[in-house]
Amino acid sequence: MSVARIVLIWAALLAVLVAPIAAAAASPLLAWRDPIYIVAGFSGVIALALMLVQPLLIGGYLPGLSLREGRRAHRWIGGALVLSVVLHVAGLWITSPPDVIDALLFMSPTPFSVWGVIAMWAVFVVAILAALRRRLGFKPRTWRATHSFFSVVIVGGTVVHAILIQGAMEVVSKAVLCAMVLAAALKVMADLRVWAIWTPPR
Repeated sequence: MSVARIVLIWAALLAVLVAPIAAAAASPLLAWRDPIYIVAGFSGVIALALMLVQPLLIGGYLPGLSLREGRRAHRWIGGALVLSVVLHVAGLWITSPPDVIDALLFMSPTPFSVWGVIAMWAVFVVAILAALRRRLGFKPRTWRATHSFFSVVIVGGTVVHAILIQGAMEVVSKAVLCAMVLAAALKVMADLRVWAIWTPPR
């Protein structure tokens, strides 16, 4: 692969990641928000952006990174994703505890909350299982099937959550990022034949 193509791929990825964050930063809606609420909101945007990077890393689609380096980066980005989710929820809790409690109990009148909570718990489950993977004695096939299942829940729940929210994120850049997250997830699932992993061996 030529240097020009490598630079182009990384530049395109950077543009897709930065554009929605920059657009959200320019939103006039932030003028009436508390700093903690703003940090919470941007943590959510960053979490969504990181979800685009994860399948690209595990699928080995990013030039300049070996498959081993991609998987190592996948684990580090996974940790950053968990931290972003924690900051997102913690900030919302500080600014409005009743709303967060309603969301966690699936009693919120806003549909996007349900999808966000489902995705959040899936992120936490994957993080816990990853940390305890060796202690639990996961076989590679079992781990891949489990990780893939929860990844589908995370991506699906997060995208619906983001699309339904009418907030600081600009509509077009948000839609493009969400579409890219879905496309990347579907691409890596197809290339890695995830459905074969879920099929019980005969």
